[in-house]
Amino acid sequence: MKQISTLYRGSPDGKVIVDGKTLDPRFDLRNHSPSGLSYGYGGSGPSQLALAILADFLGDDRKALVLYQPFKWRVIAQLPQRDPFQLTGAQVLGVVEVLEGEMRGRTT
Repeated sequence: MKQISTLYRGSPDGKVIVDGKTLDPRFDLRNHSPSGLSYGYGGSGPSQLALAILADFLGDDRKALVLYQPFKWRVIAQLPQRDPFQLTGAQVLGVVEVLEGEMRGRTT
């Protein structure tokens, strides 16, 4: 898992930078959007971005694949589409913990 100080910075053109490098879209895990990453709605580009952020931050592809759709709806779809965004590792971790708690609650 990355540090909570990790910073994801995205722009409306679909470019996302993390720790000074371009975020890997992780098409190897699932190819939702060959045209790239996006945010601010619930489509394929936001799905790809949610998967990419979680796979990068968590360092656990299996967990990223389980959580990325709810993470997309909770976070990525809510970002203002025409504005740059920033997400910290602390924010990502906070949402992951909530989502995992909700999933545990459904299975008990």
